[in-house]
Amino acid sequence: MPRPTPSALLGLACLALLLASGGARAQNAKAEAPIPAATLALMAAKGTTASAPVLFRAYKKESEIEVWKKGPAGRFVLVKTFPICRWSGQLGPKRKTGDRQTPEGFYTVPRRQMNPNSSYYLSFDVGYPNAYDRAHGGTGSAVMVHGVCSSMGCFAMTDQTVGEIYAIARDALNGGQAAFQFQSYPFRMSAENMARHRTDPNIAFWRDLKVGSDRFEATGEELQVGVEGGRYVFAPSKDPTREAAVATRRAGEEARVAALVEDGAAAVRTTYSDGGQHAFWAALLARGVPLGDVSRPEALAYAGQEVVLIPARRRPAPVPEAVWAAWIAPGSGLSAIRRAAFVPPYERPHDRFGPLATAYADSLPAILRASLSGRVAAPGLPAIGPLAFAQKP
Repeated sequence: MPRPTPSALLGLACLALLLASGGARAQNAKAEAPIPAATLALMAAKGTTASAPVLFRAYKKESEIEVWKKGPAGRFVLVKTFPICRWSGQLGPKRKTGDRQTPEGFYTVPRRQMNPNSSYYLSFDVGYPNAYDRAHGGTGSAVMVHGVCSSMGCFAMTDQTVGEIYAIARDALNGGQAAFQFQSYPFRMSAENMARHRTDPNIAFWRDLKVGSDRFEATGEELQVGVEGGRYVFAPSKDPTREAAVATRRAGEEARVAALVEDGAAAVRTTYSDGGQHAFWAALLARGVPLGDVSRPEALAYAGQEVVLIPARRRPAPVPEAVWAAWIAPGSGLSAIRRAAFVPPYERPHDRFGPLATAYADSLPAILRASLSGRVAAPGLPAIGPLAFAQKP
């Protein structure tokens, strides 16, 4: 076989360089794709822009990621919600490498965690393990929000969806935001969900997450998160009015949870074979629309099964006074079935001893005073006058 000439080798090198540069341009094109015009219009309608700071909130049970942008009043506003194509594991935090758990908690994503060269189209690392996870011995890394529809502990969004999420995050970072916050929850942190999951082994952890969730809802500010004694802690707002709103919301939510439990709300455990998927993507799969590589599709049939641990116990609704008064009024249907000898208290004649107290300690002196005055005869005794106690001669 003849050896290639120098000119042929040069040609092959140029071809390889051309192909590599073409691939790089294609990769850069994905990472630099603009935010869709419709999403920019949503931002404008909320009084915010592409360059304004961004914050993401993920909910595993609902399989959704929300995009929040900072508005002109300094509060973050909800702009858009994306359906998650696949997440894995159960509700609850990630603990170790290989447990397939999608993490829960409060994470920070600086520019260095953005990956334009991802094998899963585009991605960013959420930052697991954070200080809380490490305090509890958490191990693992490379937990991503990425493309495709396959998860081993990540938030898999499909290529098109993650392309838009990546562009939103990228423009916020380009606008001067040093890092954006990624909040991950087991479910929407409503009082109803907290009451329903009150017996779950993770409830203490979820109550800490709810403190942060309530604070964000009340203030609209990015959470200033710390870890003390193995628990999440949150710095107070610099605005006294917003801090007062936090206290009001926290008190209201705790009272709401207590009332739901008192009223007999069911307690459940939500279980999964291996994570879940938003109904939007499930409907497409059912119609035969290809979503590419979907991880463990057989597990989706067992996603979100609720095991009832404490059945619901509903109190009967109280009967309004006007209704029960009509039921027992003379001439009503119920009044006709009363015993003939029965006379209700409100129809009985006035008892002359009624004003006297019935308790022994009170009634005896009252009777003696009445008898001594001659107003009332003592029961079973002759009348006692003022001279009855005079000394005999």
